[in-house]
Amino acid sequence: MTTQRKVEVFSAGCPACRTAIELVNRLSCRACEVSVLDMNDIDVAKRARDLGVRSVPAVAIDGQLASCCSGAGVEEQALGAAGLGQA
Repeated sequence: MTTQRKVEVFSAGCPACRTAIELVNRLSCRACEVSVLDMNDIDVAKRARDLGVRSVPAVAIDGQLASCCSGAGVEEQALGAAGLGQA
């Protein structure tokens, strides 16, 4: 008996998210239970925050954020360094 793998795709419904969903669906197998989660749902957003999601699309597999989806996100220091808030 194979172990079922839980795959969560956090999406905002944008074109980049749809591309990520297509990729996950293409790579998944019968042992993968893929769920596409809408970040506009407050419970989904809380789950994403608990997993460390900082930007979408993001994928978690068996409750762990995939390494390609960690980091990133909007950061105050990077925005300032890029000139945001400076005349």
